[in-house]
Amino acid sequence: MALTGVEIFKLLPKTNCKKCGHPTCLAFAMKLAQRQASLDACPDVSEEAKRVLGEASAPPVRPITLGVGDKAVKMGEETVLFRHEKKFVNPCAFAVEIKDTMSDGDINRIAEEVVNSEIDRVGQKLRVDAICISNASNDAGKLVAAVKTVAAKAPAVPLIISTGNPAAAEAAVKVVADKRPILFGADESNADAMANVAKANKAILGVSAKGLDALSSLTEKIKGLGVEDMVIDGGARSAKEILRDNTLVRRAAIKKNFKPLGYPVITFAQRDDSMLEALVASLGIAKYASIVVVNSVEKWKNLALFTLRQNIYTDPQVPMQVEQKIYKLGEPTPESPLMITTNFSLTYFIVSGEAENSKVPCRLAVMDSEGLSVLTAWAAGKFTASKIATFIQESGIENEIKHRELIIPGYVAILSGSIEEKLPGWKVTVGPREANALPAFLRSRA
Repeated sequence: MALTGVEIFKLLPKTNCKKCGHPTCLAFAMKLAQRQASLDACPDVSEEAKRVLGEASAPPVRPITLGVGDKAVKMGEETVLFRHEKKFVNPCAFAVEIKDTMSDGDINRIAEEVVNSEIDRVGQKLRVDAICISNASNDAGKLVAAVKTVAAKAPAVPLIISTGNPAAAEAAVKVVADKRPILFGADESNADAMANVAKANKAILGVSAKGLDALSSLTEKIKGLGVEDMVIDGGARSAKEILRDNTLVRRAAIKKNFKPLGYPVITFAQRDDSMLEALVASLGIAKYASIVVVNSVEKWKNLALFTLRQNIYTDPQVPMQVEQKIYKLGEPTPESPLMITTNFSLTYFIVSGEAENSKVPCRLAVMDSEGLSVLTAWAAGKFTASKIATFIQESGIENEIKHRELIIPGYVAILSGSIEEKLPGWKVTVGPREANALPAFLRSRA
């Protein structure tokens, strides 16, 4: 059972040293009870307290890392049901299925698509995170061959090996044991054997059952066999079942601290219809899946799913923002145009992208507006003539350019006269209202 803040406080040093970042030990204890802090933040906690509090203060959804190196995927560690309470921690992973019955050409093609799936969106690198290799043939040799082919073509991509055959599982997982794979396929019929394979190869064990009651009993059994790291599947496949079961699992872990279901969830969204698959995958993203498995990774689908995932796993209380400074786009000269906008990430990347598309070298002054877009920042008094003038004057840009012209967004044309008053000797030009008009606007002035 979870401990209360007062019960946790009794086990802390009670020195109020503030080393944990909180004003008192009681305040820290309350945060621990709410699962909004880590016991590691207290450098003076006793070993006895660590033993007692370790399990109580652990996140209700066990943290697990799939893969190794820069492309390893962290999952679990979630502490809330709703993102407005506290941001979701680890974005769900996308995995595409490769069957060992496919030809080498198809296996290589899909693996290459995964390797080349990475895109840059508002400063974040987004990609298909993993490959799920399934033993559709039920032949150990074919599974091993498929694993070797994928490992050679996509050596850095985390792997999920899916088979209910313990002998095939052992042969395949040994090929990539150093890559920290998931071995998926443990059920009531093979739990002991699959647990032994996972332990021997330090793999994460994927556990499946028909229904959540059977699943919770099975995870308890497997934990008793010495396997701590698991991902779970209650057998839901229809959209209705996925919504129901994923929600019940998350509520049991978060609200009831029910440890047998406190593991990352894997959702199988595969459909023959690619659009329907994208919709079911979207449901998994929105409703608590830690891994979403799909059949295919078309670019249009990737972009839609990447964007949804990025939006859901962004902290709603902290807008995405970039650093305040003057950015050089291309190789600007002292005569190149100077534009200004706010530091909302989406605004910056859209504006800079369109400016780069113009092929006209320029400078983009990005002013700190606490991550708000242009109109919102202006309405909130964070993108005003006085603040813009102060930013330009303090930026040192006057030493880098020969002209004194500042291009402002068309949506705040009303500021042009005020800015000129605050910036003596400067001319303010009103630019387009929409970023997609920037290329033509800049080229017309070149």
